[in-house]
Amino acid sequence: MGRHDDAYEIRVKAAKIAKDRDFEDDHENNGEENEYKDADGNRNFIANYTKGFRHHPKTDRDAGEVINQDYRKLVEAMKSGDPDEFGKLPLGGVPPNPPRKLISPQAGLMFDLEGPDSQDIPIRKAPRIDSAEAAGEMAELYWMALCRDVPFGQFDSNSIIDEAVTDLSPTNYSDFPHPFPKPGSPVEPITSSTIFRGATPGDRIGPYISQFLYQPIPWGPQKLEQVQRKVKSDKDYLTNYDSWLKFQDGESMFPDDDLETNERPILTPRDLARYVHVDALYQAYLGACLILLGDKNKFDPLLSYQNSDTQDGFAVFGGPHILSLVTEVATRALKAVWFQKWGVHRRLRPEAFGGLIHRQKNRDSPSPDTDLTHPTPDYPIHTEILDSAVLPKVFTKYNSYLLPQAFPEGSPTHPSYGAGHATVAGACVTILKAWFDEDDTTKNPKRPKADGTGIEDAPPGLSLKVGDELNKVAANVAIGRNWAGVHYRSDYIESIILGEEIALGVLQEQATCYHKDDPFACRLTKFNGNQIEFKGPKIIEI
Repeated sequence: MGRHDDAYEIRVKAAKIAKDRDFEDDHENNGEENEYKDADGNRNFIANYTKGFRHHPKTDRDAGEVINQDYRKLVEAMKSGDPDEFGKLPLGGVPPNPPRKLISPQAGLMFDLEGPDSQDIPIRKAPRIDSAEAAGEMAELYWMALCRDVPFGQFDSNSIIDEAVTDLSPTNYSDFPHPFPKPGSPVEPITSSTIFRGATPGDRIGPYISQFLYQPIPWGPQKLEQVQRKVKSDKDYLTNYDSWLKFQDGESMFPDDDLETNERPILTPRDLARYVHVDALYQAYLGACLILLGDKNKFDPLLSYQNSDTQDGFAVFGGPHILSLVTEVATRALKAVWFQKWGVHRRLRPEAFGGLIHRQKNRDSPSPDTDLTHPTPDYPIHTEILDSAVLPKVFTKYNSYLLPQAFPEGSPTHPSYGAGHATVAGACVTILKAWFDEDDTTKNPKRPKADGTGIEDAPPGLSLKVGDELNKVAANVAIGRNWAGVHYRSDYIESIILGEEIALGVLQEQATCYHKDDPFACRLTKFNGNQIEFKGPKIIEI
């Protein structure tokens, strides 16, 4: 048998790994799409993603709700998979502007030749709008909107942060935060040091922002300082029902972010939201990889060549290998999460949930909009958010109960669950944890100054492990989208796990391609805290 035949056999072996992998061909949503109905008994799809389609005017009985037959055509197109049906979807738009296009509804129908198929891996059912979990998630998002301009270095001393900590407690929200999906995971109390942080190991150690978003990035002969133009404070959008409804209908105008001229590191949540508004999806992880390589952080001790007296990795198990691989998984992660978005869950965006809350509470608000009709029947929103302490504070500031958006256009035109940024984060960070020694420490750690003006060297003795900071950068990017008001906490948690599974599958299949006498080996810590080890394509729980 020659080399050509060997290559074919390896392809077959990798394909068999993929075929034998556990998969779920019966993905389930939370049932809301078929449950909620208007006064005439027709499904109104109030808990589903409808942005970009036509909605009823605010003076109608069904104000702000999608035109029933328009949404049905989306469901029919997803079921058929016929490209012609997607081309006929009746989008909204506000003349004379063209309608805002839907983003990649067919992406999850595509196949890939490496890693799990886009439809192999399920995520849990999205929280329902009538659930206590969703109530807690929305409360967190309202508080995040109120806290966007608080410097991270002042979280321990800021009064609005203190109010958020007091409100976001199990006393007020009985299922928040939902525990990380690991048996026996405790729900830790929220404090000013842990509020709005991620849920994975390492997220709550050291500064809020990961070192991989603060350290300069080696870029060949150049060095990229991680600074960006500041968005002006208190610039929030879609807080007026008329403008909100235009954007639900597919308003295609994209006002620019209102930026100041000065550049600075990520110092506030609004800075972080700006970063994830315009970043390339794998940007933070390519930067992290370059930082780790530039600082000569150790590779995983089980990887090939780590103990060789005669060889160094380069094309394989070296810098060029990991720099390519960390970005390679991003497109596969996107296909998987796009199937969940469009093909399974079609979860409404937080801005749309805010629209339901506003309409439900408008009639009894301090200054009601008399042109806006009251829902008939009432929306089945959990009382823990309707009666919350945060909504009156939002109304006082914005004169509405809508969820203030950090992006001028609000959310993108694809469903909320899962999250693209978070799935890519889960995939790319998993690759980096497989390659680098997670117990090694980052070099020259930084922290934000207490006065909110910049960053400084962290005090001596602060030791930040590579694995922890990689988990943190994944959380920063994913939750940065929450800070903007376009995703929920469960979008982040479920999506990083989905991305992790995609990356592990890619590593598993690629393990068939290395030298048969020097099989692939590495050890990494999953997001749930469990350790695993690769021995060739075999994954062993430690």
